[in-house]
Amino acid sequence: MRNCIPLSLFMIVLAALCPISSQADEGMWLFSNPPAGILREKHGVELSQQWLEHAQKSAARMSTGGSAAFVSADGLVMTNHHVGMPALADLSTPESDLLETGFYAKTRELELKCPNLEMNVLWEVEDVTEQVKTAAPPGMPPADAHAERRETISVLESEYEKATGLDCQVVTLYGGERYHLYQYKRFTDLRLVMAPEKSIAFYGGDNDNFEYPRYALDVCFFRVYENDSPYHPEHYLSWSKTGVAEGDLVFVAGHPGHTQRHATVAHLAFMRDVEMPARMRDFWRREVQLQTLSARDDEFARIADGHLTGIQNARKAYTAIAAGLQDPVLMNRVAASEQRIRAAVEANPEYNNRWGGAWDDIAAARNRYREFYLRHRVGINSTLFGIATHLVRLAEELPKPSAQRLPEYADANLDALYRSLHSASPIYDELEIEQITSALSHMIDSFGGDDPFVKRALGDLSPRARAESLVLACTLKEVSVRKALAEGGAKAIAASDDPMIRFAADLDPEFRAWRKKCEDEVEAVERDAYARIASARFAIDGERIYPGATFTLRLAFGTVAGYSQLGQTVLPFTTFGGLYERAEARRGQKDYALPERWLKRKSRLDPDTPFNFVCTADIAGGNSGSPVINEDTEVVGLIFDVNAPCLAHYIAYADDDGRAIAVDARAIIAALDRVYRAKPLVAELLSR
Repeated sequence: MRNCIPLSLFMIVLAALCPISSQADEGMWLFSNPPAGILREKHGVELSQQWLEHAQKSAARMSTGGSAAFVSADGLVMTNHHVGMPALADLSTPESDLLETGFYAKTRELELKCPNLEMNVLWEVEDVTEQVKTAAPPGMPPADAHAERRETISVLESEYEKATGLDCQVVTLYGGERYHLYQYKRFTDLRLVMAPEKSIAFYGGDNDNFEYPRYALDVCFFRVYENDSPYHPEHYLSWSKTGVAEGDLVFVAGHPGHTQRHATVAHLAFMRDVEMPARMRDFWRREVQLQTLSARDDEFARIADGHLTGIQNARKAYTAIAAGLQDPVLMNRVAASEQRIRAAVEANPEYNNRWGGAWDDIAAARNRYREFYLRHRVGINSTLFGIATHLVRLAEELPKPSAQRLPEYADANLDALYRSLHSASPIYDELEIEQITSALSHMIDSFGGDDPFVKRALGDLSPRARAESLVLACTLKEVSVRKALAEGGAKAIAASDDPMIRFAADLDPEFRAWRKKCEDEVEAVERDAYARIASARFAIDGERIYPGATFTLRLAFGTVAGYSQLGQTVLPFTTFGGLYERAEARRGQKDYALPERWLKRKSRLDPDTPFNFVCTADIAGGNSGSPVINEDTEVVGLIFDVNAPCLAHYIAYADDDGRAIAVDARAIIAALDRVYRAKPLVAELLSR
């Protein structure tokens, strides 16, 4: 297509603009804009085009919200156990709980096909900034400009997908100053090869989450198939046979989910005062309700396990982020950084004319959002309700031209949506009832029982009774019913007497209205304003900054290093010996019991083998499952967590005691070989 800059040329141009000095290992860098200057000056390392391409095309993004990487010539993929946990739950039954027992396929014929798991590998990148920006002429109202850009993005994604056969997505960078079109190879046939027991993968449970020292084997392996045969990737990572030592330089290739490091002070104040309190109330409510469900019996505990773990993880992470927002030192540092750019803009008449009002526009948009934030974010976290909503919206959206639909229903996104709708993943009535009950109770707490929307949602029933009436009579548990409704379109939806379809159709106009209000009055305004701020930053500091995380592929770097905690030195490595010492010290405590096979085969393990380690690489949520690699692109570890100080980096990076936490590659091999007796898998990993 016209006016598109190939990735290779874009990398050459921008590499020259990278920062030359930095004491911190900061940055979630685009592969098209690597931190060449920092690496050269600080570490004496030059990353070649071949190195970057190999790392990029070995890395992968999982549909469950994490990262992964190819680690063999036969399509073997490594990620975290907690990233693979939804697939493990789908494959489990009351008689065979893979989260409890673990799994290993001794032969490829025994590998288990995962019904609802996908993986994407970034293959090519094009700069489409000009096409997207020129779609909205200067001076156009923000809401209209947003609509024009969205329509252009939809057209670009569809055209590229038809031309390349790849899955294409336009990614917004620097708040809307740049737009890149990412072209992915999509894989939909993934099969489970190996997963340890959850009790060792998540050793220490919620108590140890975001803490260090850690002793967790948070790893699992899948294999990608095409046409019922193992896929042979062009690029995959070899396994290091020597491992990593303190002080070594390492790299992380993964997909950090989201950060707010470029948010304005007004935006962060909104998060502190409005968003975080609402989120925290919701997390606490859902956590208690899921704990109550889990306590009923072992089967309910199995059903709720993944949801409860996810809520506990989110609650703990957002608690730390909220603490950062409440820290005057951190907020003052953000304010000082913002004031520096604003002062430079105000001192230059040309700059001030072009960009001077951006910060005030964001403040005004956030003030408007305070008036309807709770209305906009109200939702129902239910699988069946989600399916019903998609079916209702498909019927309304599909008759429109692709570019004029809601983005998730554009032609380029339909294949993935239909795969999700047609998934045979199990749906549990009691969990669905609990989720809907919780949502309806939350509506009453937020808006009052006499609120018209709440009364319509309840239908003259209590939250529990309403949830039961919706779930127990719902026919959407059958994939064939979903397919028929999707194919039948608006007539089929109108004729359906399924209670969940009627419920979704009744509530959807209000959900759409609040979504549009947010898009027009907040998101569109902020997209324009943040793009202007990014332009100002480029003009003042040069194009030597990395964009905020967007769950797209980034390169981070750092060194293996311990830190200080409460006046004590925390060493960078833990060991197998430390695991057994911790298990003995915490004997009888929940989440510290070792699996039986780890107890029986203790003598097979060298107690000095490194188990987990920390490094200074700059990562965020979504990096879970990212490979840690050395200068030779060999696997030396697997990212699975961060420590508590790192969580505040979501708002503003600090060169402090924040650390990324990884499983050591040597521990993975030792555990596979000596605890799980998975010698063929070990041989595959160590082959070159």
